[in-house]
Amino acid sequence: MKTIHGINKIRKFRRPVVALGVFDGVHRGHRRILKAVADKAKRIRGTSIVVTFWPHPQREGNIYSLEHRLRSMESIGIEVCIVIKFNKEFSIISAEDFIRDILVNKIGAQYIYVGRNFKFGKQAKGDYKTLERLSRIYNFKLKLFDMARVGDRPISSTYIRSLITRGKLNAAGKLLSMPVSVLGTVIRGTSLASRLGFPTANINPHHEVLPPSGVYAVLAIFHNKRFKGVCYIGTKPTFSRQGGIPLLAGKHQRQKHIEVYIFNFKKNIYGKYLEIQFIRKIRNERKFSSPQYLVQQIKKDITQTRKYLPPFLIPQYMPIKASPLH
Repeated sequence: MKTIHGINKIRKFRRPVVALGVFDGVHRGHRRILKAVADKAKRIRGTSIVVTFWPHPQREGNIYSLEHRLRSMESIGIEVCIVIKFNKEFSIISAEDFIRDILVNKIGAQYIYVGRNFKFGKQAKGDYKTLERLSRIYNFKLKLFDMARVGDRPISSTYIRSLITRGKLNAAGKLLSMPVSVLGTVIRGTSLASRLGFPTANINPHHEVLPPSGVYAVLAIFHNKRFKGVCYIGTKPTFSRQGGIPLLAGKHQRQKHIEVYIFNFKKNIYGKYLEIQFIRKIRNERKFSSPQYLVQQIKKDITQTRKYLPPFLIPQYMPIKASPLH
């Protein structure tokens, strides 16, 4: 997927089919829109494009970082993602100017796909009614999507964030259509785990929302390969003095350490991206009276994790019935 950062680098594309939105988490409702864009572009031999914004216009904590979001969009089949920096200068552009100057004149959008609840433009005054009116003026076809629902509850990024922070990972995974995950860069830590006999990869999670502190059975994804492992999230309460780099987890969370012990893995991956998929919580974070007791518990955690993972299949979440396409 080609990624374009900034308005000034935008050019026109062949028969553009454009999805417009933040798409935080790329949840089931988002995936429905993005897949429809990718499918339509293939049918008309056009270009599937996402126009998104970074940082979050509502200054929300992120389910996914921008890089994580881009990877998910690419996996769905999107060909181009245009990332617009949401700053003060951009925030004062009116809804009509945004559609006319950027989507129509710069990109040449022939189709615009968007969720019915999406707001845009100065003071978020633009909505689907604005798009319907402008589609007649600027001659693009508009597809509106109602919010996907589970029962009577609409699927929203805000609700999924709440589920993750409360530890309701299975429920959140069903709405995301995949296990809750964190993408981060592997950084150097204090080497405490290595000295205890369990070398771990320390993760800088790129400001993504994290599950509660504790120990988890996980899959670590590196270069599209999945490895089994056990992950710790927390503040290392057993050790009174901690070195290393404090990690920024999310806007509404305390700073936490994330480290994962990957089974049968010995590669040097400092500075590389690593995605951690949370499969099941093993236990809560606790303080131990000595490093020796901690080592005993780590061995138990590994044994418990192996019970949950092999033989292991990625959780398959049943599709949620989509609201009608208008």
